[in-house]
Amino acid sequence: MTTTADPTPPVVAYLRSLVAVRERSKQVFDLVVRNKGDYWIWHPDKLQTVVDFCAGLLETISSRHRLTSLAHCRKNHFVTQTPTPIDRIAQLLKNPKFPPADKPVERAATLIDLYIVSVLLDAGAGNTWKYTERDANGKVVWEGGRSEALAVASYHMFIDGVFSAVPGDPLRVDAKALKALTPAVLAEQFQVTATNPMSGLEGRANLLIQLGGALEARPDIVKSGRPGDILYYLQPTLKTGGPQPVLSLVTFWDTLFSLLAPIWPSRTTLPEYPNEVLGDVWYCPSLGRSHDAIGDQRFEGDALVPFHKLTQWLCYSLLEPIESVAGWRVDPGPGQTGLPEYRNGGLLVDHELLTIRPDSLPNGAYPNGRDGLPVLAPGHPAVVEWRAVTVIALDKIHQGICEKLGLTPDQLNLAQVLEASTWKGGREIAKLKRPESGGPPIEIISDGTVF
Repeated sequence: MTTTADPTPPVVAYLRSLVAVRERSKQVFDLVVRNKGDYWIWHPDKLQTVVDFCAGLLETISSRHRLTSLAHCRKNHFVTQTPTPIDRIAQLLKNPKFPPADKPVERAATLIDLYIVSVLLDAGAGNTWKYTERDANGKVVWEGGRSEALAVASYHMFIDGVFSAVPGDPLRVDAKALKALTPAVLAEQFQVTATNPMSGLEGRANLLIQLGGALEARPDIVKSGRPGDILYYLQPTLKTGGPQPVLSLVTFWDTLFSLLAPIWPSRTTLPEYPNEVLGDVWYCPSLGRSHDAIGDQRFEGDALVPFHKLTQWLCYSLLEPIESVAGWRVDPGPGQTGLPEYRNGGLLVDHELLTIRPDSLPNGAYPNGRDGLPVLAPGHPAVVEWRAVTVIALDKIHQGICEKLGLTPDQLNLAQVLEASTWKGGREIAKLKRPESGGPPIEIISDGTVF
């Protein structure tokens, strides 16, 4: 029920919630399992193959690292291993301009500044874009593409003060600097040229510009216009009395979503509430028809499936410094879901746990012929179904790995599985299947704001 304190319509609040991500995805998953989906076939006999593959990766990684050290977050992408190991966050913590160790909340807030812009820049950049990192003498120290390259590029933008409007204080992100960004500035920072193109450059720039506007519009949450100010806003909500202050994930999620809602493109809206931003929410025709087929009462929005991938990725990423640097403990409540992006989803397709229904896509979806990869927009119903199935499949893979390794979900949580096996597994199988590009089994037309 709508109240004065919370004017958000209930259907909007639901579609913005983590609970809705899993519930709606489960509805689509069940349709696909019953062969009632439009585009995909689920092959249950292949599930154990995927579980075994992912468990093997997890065992290899956990033989070098304690499970508790594994966290699915942006921080890991700032660490590269070849040609020599470089831990850029460790370097940042030693930077003389970084807040001192006796100010843990301020240190965590500074990391949140970095992570939030880095995550918002972390949409698919395409299979050809590369970033070259050089030392002060111009020597190449690292070169790569995809998520790590986007992270490394954003790190250098951060330490160089690209996101700061305060002279002499580069290690910050503020509304004024973000609003002054342009696609041309990002193109230069990302080393984009005619021979080094990046997908979705303008979309990335617009996200950061809109982030600046969102920060400026909510001084109640971020008093000085910095993303990290969210910690000071949340401090009064912490539960105390134990060894650590406790932050509710639900409170954090709701606050983060409220802060970021204005930055998301208007992909899907509800006719009754056209001005309410839903975010990463998409129409799924097969889900809509399923209600009609059983004569179910129709409610506004019941054919929509939310994913909130970038917000979830951001949430995973920001919780890491909140716990490890600020020293707060997070109460997960119902918890987050697995991320429905092309690595986790590609893992299912490349192992043929999920296959495209024959002739469900028109010839136009295959620009290089039926022997090539389909190319689809993020809002295509096949992509919506794929992402929904991915959310639930990740839960099943998590459960299967726990059973195989004799661990409880508390000993091996979903975030650790995402970090140590499914995301890396999706990348590894993609390299085996498509060594030329290492790209996903379906090419998504990126606008810089999804995947």
